[in-house]
Amino acid sequence: MDTFQWETEKSGDSIRVALIGELDLASTEALESELRDLEETGPSELVLDLRRLKFLDSTGLRVLSGANKRAQEGGHAFRIVKGPEAVQRVFDITGLSDHFELVDEEPV
Repeated sequence: MDTFQWETEKSGDSIRVALIGELDLASTEALESELRDLEETGPSELVLDLRRLKFLDSTGLRVLSGANKRAQEGGHAFRIVKGPEAVQRVFDITGLSDHFELVDEEPV
């Protein structure tokens, strides 16, 4: 069973969070808490890097949707670096690809 973890990097007032492993029901609560804590620091942008994510289920997608909504309401940018095909398929199947700013690589 893969464990879920993340790596956080701050550069100025930009925050990048690389998600690693499987984002599912067992891991969403911890990520939700971390994202909210990071958002409270007032970043100008929050980038979630999904390139090392192996699995994403609907509960994980809900966490990402919540972070996206809070970014819109809070006035900071929210970008998602596209993950592997299996992860991207979840966005496509649910029709949520158009609701996120999905990028091929992390913006410089």
